[in-house]
Amino acid sequence: MQQTKRVKNPRKQRKRLFNAPAHIRRKLMSAPLSAELASSRGTKSMPVRKGDTVRILRGDNKGFEGKVSRVDRKAFRIYVEGLTREKVDGTNIFLPIHPSKVQIRNLNLDDKWRKDVLARKKETAKAEKQSSKEAEAKEKAEETEEAVEVDAVGENAEEQPEEAAETKRASASKKKPAKEESLEGKEETPEETKEEE
Repeated sequence: MQQTKRVKNPRKQRKRLFNAPAHIRRKLMSAPLSAELASSRGTKSMPVRKGDTVRILRGDNKGFEGKVSRVDRKAFRIYVEGLTREKVDGTNIFLPIHPSKVQIRNLNLDDKWRKDVLARKKETAKAEKQSSKEAEAKEKAEETEEAVEVDAVGENAEEQPEEAAETKRASASKKKPAKEESLEGKEETPEETKEEE
């Protein structure tokens, strides 16, 4: 598959949008699925098709729900049954809506290829979930191993200060008699001086 270079220039972006071929226009005509559909189908969005039930999320007709009667890929608009306005001469026309402003509430699954696409997306979603769970399990195992190592190092560190304290006590007890002797010697000297007087 040929890689396309990302374009940041707004003029070029608009040119690509309006000169897009049919297979890209199909993807640009995608709409988000409702929460129930997204959880059951394993995908968050799908291209809108004739026969899908949609709910309008933006604009004056927010909350309106109906079936898609026509999809206009050339104008990037969809038309919903029941959503019309009256012209000055009295005729009714459908209001065009951009597919990003609607939410798909029910999918039209008359097409076997669309069913296959949904099945494929569901499988990939399951595989991604399983791989993410395995990665989380590995991370938890690594964290527990690190915690065990830290605890072991901490125990060794606790043992070492105890040993160091014992050695300090032992050395201090050895030094104390010398200090006491020196203190005793110092005490004797003033007494001796008093006795001499």
